Amino acid sequence: MWRIMLCGLLVVFAVACTGAAHAAAGTGDGPASGTPPVRAITAFVELDAARYEEQFGQAAARLHEAQAVFEQGGFSVQTLRITTQPFMAYLGALDRSRALALLERLEELGKTNNVLVNIGPAVLDDHPDPQALEILAAVHGRGSQLNASMIIAAADGIHWHTVRAAAHHVWQVAATSPRSQGTFSFAATAMLSQGAPFFPGSWHQGNGGRFSVGLQSASVVTAVFARTHGDAPRAISELAATLGGYAQRVERLARQVEARSGWEYWGFDSTPAPMKDDSIGVAMEAFEPSALGSPGSLTAAYVITEAQRHIPGVRVGYAGLMLPVLEDARIAQRWSEGVIGIDTLLAYSAVCGTGLDTVPLPGDVTEAQLTRIIGDVAVLAFKWHKPLTARLQPVHGRSAGEMSAFDDPYLVNAKLQPLR
Repeated sequence: MWRIMLCGLLVVFAVACTGAAHAAAGTGDGPASGTPPVRAITAFVELDAARYEEQFGQAAARLHEAQAVFEQGGFSVQTLRITTQPFMAYLGALDRSRALALLERLEELGKTNNVLVNIGPAVLDDHPDPQALEILAAVHGRGSQLNASMIIAAADGIHWHTVRAAAHHVWQVAATSPRSQGTFSFAATAMLSQGAPFFPGSWHQGNGGRFSVGLQSASVVTAVFARTHGDAPRAISELAATLGGYAQRVERLARQVEARSGWEYWGFDSTPAPMKDDSIGVAMEAFEPSALGSPGSLTAAYVITEAQRHIPGVRVGYAGLMLPVLEDARIAQRWSEGVIGIDTLLAYSAVCGTGLDTVPLPGDVTEAQLTRIIGDVAVLAFKWHKPLTARLQPVHGRSAGEMSAFDDPYLVNAKLQPLR
């Protein structure tokens, strides 16, 4: 009972205070009203190597106009984002040095315009292009924050060659990038449709001129679970109503952006994204309450995902549950305690998403082990036709039992657990 009361008090306090700015998620505080911040407004752009700077500038200007609309509508906006078509579509005619120079310039444009950049999938099918793989390894190997992905499963089946290519990329980048942090900009994605606002999985092909929106709303789940006391049907109903209210507000504002920008509104990803102390782990522990990883946690995961099935409006992305180990303080704590692990997260992914997200691994993890982990994500996603990703973070030079050593104010370091 005392835990329920404590969670309720924390929620009241959180509503009264503004939240911390978030990073890899960007900056910006939530308003005092308790409205969850917009984590991402993501524009989908088709670039041409001959005029990409002009195109990027135009898209960035429209994104800032969209930010103003959402802020006037009562939301704070943490990040603006651009997702291009798969990068080889505009780099293919360039030699290696010019291709890398263009990507470096894209990253500079992103920083100048305060826009995060995703260059799309390096591999869309089960036929990895060695040139694309080499370019992406060079980009992430230097620690670039250009986001990218590889698609390891889709409607045509599991992409086993791409599973292996993704494993090699993670292993290589962990060994070569500063503090092994280049891996944070990469995800292997399975069954994820075009249009998701969240990085690194966001992608599109031939659908420029659109945008989508996602919120950071873990605190909303905490508030609902704190007052529903483990009553699953009631929690589903109340969470659907609460998130649905925000979805309707987002759509009204998105339609204003649509009218002003000429872009098409692609939809809303209702996944309640967390960030550090705005924790989905805390939310799940408020459900019964009990520690994440104990009985009832799977039900909490199901409730969060099931509630989103009843949210009105145009939807994109995961529409599930993010459990990013190193971006959520409570999940990082339970991981360090050994209460949850890869198998636990995969079990929860059977009823929700998004798979294995920011999972810290010992530096001596082998490429074969990474292949098996990523393959498990692909199999689970394809079997149940659900969007999942694998974003894995081996820490080069660190062993099981040691802490990860990432240097980012918006990440939480955790103890590296041995792989069985």
